[in-house]
Amino acid sequence: MGVANAEIHLDAKGLGETIKEGNEESTQDKAKAMIFLRHHLHEGLKTEYLTVKDPQILWANLKERYDHQKIVILPKARYEWLNLRLQDFKSVSDYNSAMFRITSQLNLCGEKITDAEMLEKTYLTFHANNVVLQTQYREKGFQKYSELISCLLVAEQNNELLMKNHELRPTGSVPFPEANVSLHNGQELKETHHANSSVRGRGRGRGRGRGHRYGYGRGGRFKNSHSYQKWDRKNGNREEKEKGENVTNVCYRYGGKGHWSRVCRTQKHLVDLYQQSIKQKGKKVETNLVYKDGEGDFDDGNATHLEVADFLSTPEGNY
Repeated sequence: MGVANAEIHLDAKGLGETIKEGNEESTQDKAKAMIFLRHHLHEGLKTEYLTVKDPQILWANLKERYDHQKIVILPKARYEWLNLRLQDFKSVSDYNSAMFRITSQLNLCGEKITDAEMLEKTYLTFHANNVVLQTQYREKGFQKYSELISCLLVAEQNNELLMKNHELRPTGSVPFPEANVSLHNGQELKETHHANSSVRGRGRGRGRGRGHRYGYGRGGRFKNSHSYQKWDRKNGNREEKEKGENVTNVCYRYGGKGHWSRVCRTQKHLVDLYQQSIKQKGKKVETNLVYKDGEGDFDDGNATHLEVADFLSTPEGNY
């Protein structure tokens, strides 16, 4: 248990005077203080100070025994304070934690660190790329270190949000708009119907008349005015696909799936490359047959005719 914590607990219990030299506290209060101190002592120390009954004597012996810790801690705390730099930490929060840890150790050893010294330490240890930013913060004239750290923490958080928004998608691109798709008997309807909308059907078949949602027969097709992709039905009798099968939308502009060409947001130079590759794939190899006199000369008399024996014969005439 630390010295500061012990003093605070004793003061809270009204026993703070029992550890001071020359106190005249009652025997009962001294006994309470001894119980508290011995409860937080190491087992070895309890045995060593078993015969001590006065809390003031116990406190003085412990202080004499462990007071040299300040001499041990002080050189390291001074070294850390000397080499403390804001640019060496990944975040302002980490730097702030290190600052208070070091200053607390220095204060414990009797060296007081003021707000002015903490402010100057922070200003002088900005990264070299942030010279202008350091000057702007200095010109604000902060009087307390906590005010400067508050501004730095807010700025750091805003920078993180800005970077996340920048990395979310490439510059110049926009998100795809939300599209609502409904299915009817396995067919995907490329038009969003509202609850109170109606489609007029004319001719024969179901849905004849006005106000019906689905119309079959002549004129009862679902016409989509928001897309270049239309239903291809020949003579109105095209067989429907099996129920439950989902129709995959293919963008005719870029070849992507899951959206229509009207809502495609692909950049223009990528679209041009895709269309050019489609045109090149459609080209066929042309074969030219040359005729001697403009007609098919398959039985040309001047052509040299060879037989199998011409390839198998040897110079001696043997096979």
